Amino acid sequence: MLNEIYQSLDPIAFSFGPIVVRWYGIAYVLGFVCAAFVMYRVSKRWKVRIDADSLITIMFCVIIGVIIGGRLGYVLFYGNGSYLQNPLEILAFNHGGMSFHGGLIGALVAGVVAAKLTKIPYLTLADLGCIGAPIGLFFGRCANFINGELWGAPTDVAWGVAFGGSAGMMPRHPSQLYEAILEGIVLFLVLYLLSRKTPPRSRGTFLGIFLIMYGCFRFVIEFVREPDVQLGYLWGGWLTMGQLLSVPLILVGIGVLVYAIKMKLPQQGLPELPPVE
Repeated sequence: MLNEIYQSLDPIAFSFGPIVVRWYGIAYVLGFVCAAFVMYRVSKRWKVRIDADSLITIMFCVIIGVIIGGRLGYVLFYGNGSYLQNPLEILAFNHGGMSFHGGLIGALVAGVVAAKLTKIPYLTLADLGCIGAPIGLFFGRCANFINGELWGAPTDVAWGVAFGGSAGMMPRHPSQLYEAILEGIVLFLVLYLLSRKTPPRSRGTFLGIFLIMYGCFRFVIEFVREPDVQLGYLWGGWLTMGQLLSVPLILVGIGVLVYAIKMKLPQQGLPELPPVE
């Protein structure tokens, strides 16, 4: 049944003459908008002051960081040296190729800039961002499924999907949907439910949990996801680049979580305004 449903899905959502809007682009927009909304709502519950100007500054920095980091991450981690022969392809965003791990690094670096501009502690920004980020991951993985990319390994399970094209007509694991459920829905519910505690958990807690859970989910799903054709399997034919990049996330996440538990720094927003004389 999924095979028939998938074959009817078009990567293009709509078009007006030469203007073409794809589901992948819509997924990015929805992800950032929903993340901003979640950050705003959680900050209100935490009684952490973040005004509209600061939120716009934060989201602008993160969007730039995700796009640049995601593209450079793909070039470095998955390019297999091909971009050295044609460096201009690095700027060809319309040709596809984004890396989550690169986008995450870009977002974390951009968060440093946003923290300095807004005067909000970095780990508070990171915690808020991590609570909203899984929504973007959900939309992004659904868009991957619609595009028929990043498919899973061949399978005989009842829900196997034939993607056609270079994937062939053999049924495959819909690994994009597995990731949408685990990295998107499950991760969001865990972090959002934890965020409801008052007073909020110490600064850095949500960043640590996000890194650990995402790394674990991604590592497991990679066992049923087809590796990138230009790289194949690494380290004796069983480890993928996605798994290799997820191990440091888990280790860093453990370190951040231990730091948060030990330091017990309270969540903090914008500095309080001085009283009007």
